[in-house]
Amino acid sequence: MTDFIVKIVCVYLAAVGFGIIVNLPHKALNSAGFVGVIGWLVYYMMMQVNGGLGSANFLGGLTIGVCSIVFARIKKMPAILFDVPGLVPLVPGGQAYNSIKSFATGHYEAAFSYLSEVIWIAGSIALGFIVAELCLKIDNKVRRAIRLRRVKRR
Repeated sequence: MTDFIVKIVCVYLAAVGFGIIVNLPHKALNSAGFVGVIGWLVYYMMMQVNGGLGSANFLGGLTIGVCSIVFARIKKMPAILFDVPGLVPLVPGGQAYNSIKSFATGHYEAAFSYLSEVIWIAGSIALGFIVAELCLKIDNKVRRAIRLRRVKRR
């Protein structure tokens, strides 16, 4: 249990630390950390129930995208301020490093294996973000249609 809490604290600190590095506004740092933790928790839970690497990263990316939109509306700030730091815990940095290292040492089969994993993870996260933005656009259209109906009834 303490190992899990340490992981959560590290994910939070990674998201906040990256937010500091990219000069995020101070009032967005805490929220960006929470977005990172929530996205990572979804990823972690999916990996624990054997959801697979692609689906876990997709749902993690989707969660980060939706939470970023929610925090952006609450804080009245752009969603990208919460997307980027929240994404940091899901980035496949280890696989990318192993891919480059395998290329450099001449182990091309392992390198292509790691590279395909990196592409799969990055694509899953990107698709999660796209679906979150699509949900935002649908939500905006539905809200606009409801407002127009209310205005026409008066």
